[in-house]
Amino acid sequence: MKKIYLETFGCQMNVLDSELVETQLRALGYSFTPALDDADVVLYNTCSVRQRSEQKVWSRLGILKIRKAEDPALVVGVIGCMAERDGAGLMKRMPHVDLMCGPSELDQLPALLENHLKTGKQQHALAGNNSRRTKTLDHAREDPDDGLEALDLARSFSPYEQRFQAYVRIVRGCNKFCTYCVVPYTRGAEVSRSPQVILEEARKLTDAGCLEITLLGQTVNHYAYAHDTQASTSTGPAKQRTTFAELLGLLHEGLPHLPRLRFLTNFPADFGDDILQVMRDSPRICRYLHIPAQSGSDRILQMMNRGYTRDSYLELVGRARRIVPHIQLVGDFIVGFPTETDADYALSRSLAEQVRYKNAFIFKYSPRPGTVGIKRYVDDVPEEIKRFRNNDLLRLQNHISHELNRELLGQVVEVLCDGPSGWGGTNAPSDKDSLIAGSAHQSPVELGATLAAGLSRAGSGMRLDRHGQPYVAPQVTAQRPPDWVQLSGRTTFDQIVVFDGPPALTGRILPVRIREALGMTIFADLAEASDACRTGG
Repeated sequence: MKKIYLETFGCQMNVLDSELVETQLRALGYSFTPALDDADVVLYNTCSVRQRSEQKVWSRLGILKIRKAEDPALVVGVIGCMAERDGAGLMKRMPHVDLMCGPSELDQLPALLENHLKTGKQQHALAGNNSRRTKTLDHAREDPDDGLEALDLARSFSPYEQRFQAYVRIVRGCNKFCTYCVVPYTRGAEVSRSPQVILEEARKLTDAGCLEITLLGQTVNHYAYAHDTQASTSTGPAKQRTTFAELLGLLHEGLPHLPRLRFLTNFPADFGDDILQVMRDSPRICRYLHIPAQSGSDRILQMMNRGYTRDSYLELVGRARRIVPHIQLVGDFIVGFPTETDADYALSRSLAEQVRYKNAFIFKYSPRPGTVGIKRYVDDVPEEIKRFRNNDLLRLQNHISHELNRELLGQVVEVLCDGPSGWGGTNAPSDKDSLIAGSAHQSPVELGATLAAGLSRAGSGMRLDRHGQPYVAPQVTAQRPPDWVQLSGRTTFDQIVVFDGPPALTGRILPVRIREALGMTIFADLAEASDACRTGG
């Protein structure tokens, strides 16, 4: 059977999509290889949010054009947001691409691949902007014709895969239409999945050994699912609505053996106290809140169509810290948005100083095709000013993160071990803004986590680790057993901690004592050898 090379760019939703695609193709007999040269089929799951990810895809497709000329049997496919947004234009620019599939049509990918292998003709399945809402809403119905729901439900739950972290989609699409973002046009309308279906999927993952589940949605806190009830009205059955807070409570109580439950990404508008109260009262829900601000300037926020103000955002931050003790916050910022002045940027900088995020994902604005922003606003902030603001805000955030990390010195915290840190003591620079199916010890890719703090510094020659942070060489002591390596793990607050230990600790929750914090890197030692193999919370 054919070997497939699948590389994923972009957000956690893309990572989940690729996992589901891999599951359905493996069920049909395909195998996956991490070696591009060994592949009969090359698939790129793409992202349209950031220009860098797109540039990498275009570069890879350009290289494959040469290989395709030498090996016409090679199948080249583009799936995800670039395929949906660019449509026929992508195949026109890269005529050696054999198939395209948008994120709302991924259930059709096996048929596209089979049809191409049989006919040799180009294949595509795209929702199209004109049918953006009706097409996605049709897919979302809880019936046998809902291909996307079937794709989610068909994921593998084998305990032999040793999946200790997993994503579960609870909301598809987005209705916010921020002027800089293409997601509503590529992923369709916002639709919530059934709470019972979500619970059953999460329960199967937990039964298979999963220790941490992350609930996914473009605006996860806006989850709302309407159920039919036994009562009737003049227009039909009465509806009962499940809110996001209620879903969190249902999952926390229904998954008693799951040590960690987290969720992202949140939208600052309409974030209710009910969610915060469930977080406070549920010990296994991580005290971690990702709430992108994007700007500290009300004028820029209005141009972005974000739907909130600086004051309302700060009011949410205050409520979160008052209701949920010890909560850690993560933010996003875009610098250099059209017409952003020094005064506007200063407001973003002061917001970061005031909130004191654990971490913040910081990006330079780049106009994205298909967005309102590229049609409405001129990209008039010079590149050198964008670069200065980006680096300045990164320096500020790194300083804040360093101060917060140093507060952990001497404390014992629990980490979920991701496995060997990936540094390996070599001098090769890291380039981990994508994931390759079949590769070992990969952390889930996230545009912010992988790129924001690191890629802006890449041109300086600074060596970065796989998390986008300055590389720190592994510290080897004479007492370290020869079979130990440097491992990395994450706290419940999603802080990256590196420590020495045997590779067999991968996928375990274990106590470590924080001994050093250098910039964004936290170092620790195993707290108690007898506790190192504990797998529960």
